[in-house]
Order: sequence, then structure tokens, then C-alpha cells
Amino acid sequence: MKDSISNKIDSALEFRYIAKIRSLQKEVEKVIKGKSETIKLSLVTLIARGNLLIEDVPGIGKTTLSNALARSLNLSFQRIQFTSDLLPSDVIGLSVYNQRSEEFEFKPGPIFANIVLADEINRATPKTQSALLEAMAERQVTVDGISRPLPEPFMVVATQNPTEHHGTYPLPESQLDRFTLRLHIGYPSREEEKQILRDRENADPLDFVHPVMDKDEVLQLQNLATQVHVDDALVDYLLQIVEQTRRNEMIEIGISPRGSLSLFRCAQALALVEGRDFCIADDIKRLVLPCFAHRLIISSRHSSAVNRTREAERILKEILSRTKVPV
Repeated sequence: MKDSISNKIDSALEFRYIAKIRSLQKEVEKVIKGKSETIKLSLVTLIARGNLLIEDVPGIGKTTLSNALARSLNLSFQRIQFTSDLLPSDVIGLSVYNQRSEEFEFKPGPIFANIVLADEINRATPKTQSALLEAMAERQVTVDGISRPLPEPFMVVATQNPTEHHGTYPLPESQLDRFTLRLHIGYPSREEEKQILRDRENADPLDFVHPVMDKDEVLQLQNLATQVHVDDALVDYLLQIVEQTRRNEMIEIGISPRGSLSLFRCAQALALVEGRDFCIADDIKRLVLPCFAHRLIISSRHSSAVNRTREAERILKEILSRTKVPV
């Protein structure tokens, strides 16, 4: 059975998907220069059926990355600007009374898209932030007691500025735990920034991003990812890392089972993106920080609120260094 699955994945990758994945990365790199790892992990999040949190200063390209990804995959895209006066109904939609039919009609909100950009998510009130919880976890929203499925594939890409705290509402643990990966884009190099300026001299590079996949192919990739083999030794390696986060005295709340599953699914997706039908230890090591750091709650006795993110990453690096890598 395992051989037949491997052959199926190898065949699909060899004749179709490896070339398409590479073409997809090149399309996005037309507008996001020098950030191949960020682009790759964004695609990994989508293939793993996850949600993405991009945390960085303004003007780095967070919105552009989301838009370019949607265009290159020919998926529907909606941008929601989160503000303090945004209501849950502005996100998920509401029922409106139709006088002609004398019935209530549901008017869907911008959440009904394949890729939804929640821009500056921490500027909305907790009540509005919570409107995303059901969508991110169950791929549906419930209005007036009726559950409505969201389009597939579906991914929320949220952004926030980590350096600005005025007028913001910190994301609660339940919200953070629903983000599969958290990424930083970072500043471009001097040469990359020069190329960005030249590319935008006469036109918007987004206008030249062309679809290289469609919705059905993305769904096929998601299904193929679940068939990527993960050896028992790698599962034990993953769980050793998770258990150490739960026993560490500097960590108040360790990784949840949802976090473990997120890392497992992302490792499968990363292997698929890199053309393999099996995971290796480096897949897990490479994903631990973006998958786990935002989920850890550091004890206030050991860290100030300002540097808890850095402290979480430091602790995870220590855990990785003392965890034996399986052969």
C-alpha cells in the first residue's frame, strides 16, 4: 500500500507539480524580492490547510505577498482592513430583510473568499477578532443559527505590526493557536531594494503576475500532502520537542495538540513542495520556530512582555539543540 502511494506521489510530482510549484514561486518573486523562504512557507501553509500570521513593520510587503499568492493560484482574494470600529458582521456577513420576498436574505461578508487578508488584525476589538475563530478552525461561519461553508481552498493571512502597541488589542491565546505559521518578511538587501524601485518605475509588478495553478490543482496538492510518509522516529522526535515545551519551567503554556498537528501537516507539505514523498528531520527542525514560537506563553517571572517573542524563540532553539535527531 505504501509503495502504491509513493508511486502516485512521485508520478504527480515528476510530471506536473514540481514544475508548477517552481513556476509559482517565480511568479510571486516578481513582486517579493529575495524572500524565497517566506514565499515557500506561505505556500506550505496553504497546502497544509492552515492560516498564516505575518508579523513585521509596515511597508515590507505583507499585503503584496498575499495578493501575489492569490493571483498566481487564480484564487479569489479579499482584503479586510481591521479597525477599532469594525463589526463581526462586516467580516462574516449578515441577514437582511427583503421586503419583496418578505424573507431574510444572507449577504456574505468578505470572509467568503479563498484567501482572506486580515490586515492589522490586532487593531480590531476582541469581539471582531473572535469572528474569525470558527472560520479558521472549521472552514465555516454561523449566522442566525445557520452554518455556511467557506470556499475551498481557504486561508486567512493576518498581519500585525509588532512594534506598535497604541490602539491595538493583543491576540488571545485561542486566536494565536489557530495560526499554523507565523512569518517575518524582513528588510530587503540593497540590491533587492534597488530592483524593487526599478520594477515599480513605470508599472505595478502585480499586473504581471500570471496564474500557474487553479483551485482544483491546489486542492489536489492538499490531498497529496496528506499522503507524504512520516516515519515513526520523526513523529517521536516531534513529540519530544512538544513535551519539553510543556515541562519547561520558563513556559507557562506549552504546545497544544493542535500545534503538534500543525507541525506534522506542515512537515508533510514542505516535503511535497521540495519534491519528496517522505519527511526528513530537517523538515521538522526548519518549522519548529515559525510553527511553535507564537503559541508559547512565557512565564512573566522570566520575561517582560516586550521580548516574549524573542524569549520563546531562544527557548525553542535550546530545546532543539538538546533533542536527539533521529537517524
